Amino acid sequence: MDTVRIGYAPTRRSIFSAPDAQKYRKIIADKLSDMGVSFVDIDDINEEGLLFDEDDRLRILEKFRAARVDGLFLPHCNFGTEFMCARLAKDLAVPVLLWGPLDERPEADGTRLRDTQCGLFATGKVLRRFQVPFTYLTNCRVDDPVFERGVRDFLAVCNVVKTFRAARILQIGPRPYEFYSTMYNEGELIERFNIEVVPVPLPELTRGVHEAKVENKGNGTSDIERQLDWIATHFNRDCTAEQVETVAAMAVAMRRMLKKYHCMAGCIQCWNELQHELGIMPCAANSILNEEGTPICCEADVHGAITSLLIEAAAMGSKRSFFADWTIRHPDNANGELLQHCGPWPCSTLAEKPVIAVPLAFKDNGALTAEAKHGTVTLARFDGDNGEYSLLLGNAQGIEGPKGRGTYLWVRVDNIKRLEAKIVEGPYIHHCSGIHDDVVPVLYEACKYLGITPDLYDPIEEDVKAYLRGE
Repeated sequence: MDTVRIGYAPTRRSIFSAPDAQKYRKIIADKLSDMGVSFVDIDDINEEGLLFDEDDRLRILEKFRAARVDGLFLPHCNFGTEFMCARLAKDLAVPVLLWGPLDERPEADGTRLRDTQCGLFATGKVLRRFQVPFTYLTNCRVDDPVFERGVRDFLAVCNVVKTFRAARILQIGPRPYEFYSTMYNEGELIERFNIEVVPVPLPELTRGVHEAKVENKGNGTSDIERQLDWIATHFNRDCTAEQVETVAAMAVAMRRMLKKYHCMAGCIQCWNELQHELGIMPCAANSILNEEGTPICCEADVHGAITSLLIEAAAMGSKRSFFADWTIRHPDNANGELLQHCGPWPCSTLAEKPVIAVPLAFKDNGALTAEAKHGTVTLARFDGDNGEYSLLLGNAQGIEGPKGRGTYLWVRVDNIKRLEAKIVEGPYIHHCSGIHDDVVPVLYEACKYLGITPDLYDPIEEDVKAYLRGE
């Protein structure tokens, strides 16, 4: 699981009960601790451990920056000081969670101690004035299940944003000549999103493969021998021992390149020059790296690598993603579709032990064949053209279908014609990333911080918003 740290800045307003606000700041902090949330407290900033003063706000800002918090939590322990919240959020520039505990029944004489809901209305407006995007969790009690779900979803949103802003993609070789569809704007990615692409030539990979093979001494201590042991446990094979050794060497070489260039994910020109040089497809090697949590996408698809990073971050790194083609309609199910690729999917996504074999449409070995697990999946695609970027996303269900080659999964969506039109009309292509989880609400919410447009391929936006509100 990935780790996210948030800044905990409970706030109060001077005209409401300070003791009651202090009581709630402790209740909320204890709840976060019980949930295992990593947070930076402000209990050393002043005696109350609350945000309401400008001098204290500056000290809180310094502390949170030093701790490199990934998000800011602003629980309103009474009405709250909205302009302090907005200034702090603006300066930190991280995702913001706005919430307050439900107010109690007024006292018998009409006194109200907190007026939290009213303060939330005020802070929401001032955050908008400061042009600070924020996530709102409905006004509820601390022990309400909605609170815990909302906090965990916010942590996942923070993880997506942190991952996106730090993305550095290794591109091994140019795109295949025939694939104009995987073009991308390298300059625009770094100018708009701070996403770096590190392009390296294919010969650097092939040289690394040859160097790894030289290390295969037969005493069980080299990287390639350890990789061969892993392959023997996780893959069956319909290929030669020499081809298996090349698969292992390629995985070792790619892993070293990722480390050398400090990249979080990669993509590769997987055909055809690589086959001329090494006589093998890279799919099984890609699968190995994908299983380790380092997405490697096919056909030099940089946007695909970014999508895979986002979808795994939305699941807090708990599950691996798979990179697929939308290929053909299901022959028997009117809303069915085949997701497939030559064999790069990680073992944990598969329903059976994969076989290293020759893929569909190519003559060289080194791919994998296996059907993926069924169940609910989230499918997504980050893409853009003409200066506009969006994230296509939605759900599908794994279903039975004809046997396939490569790594594959037949899925059912609500309306395949609607989805098909969205992909054709763009800005998307025939690639997507999937994960066996429902992370659509997290990705949808994260888009407001990423500067991209969420694009749901089913008309479920109101349902997603209702879920995020805690309904």
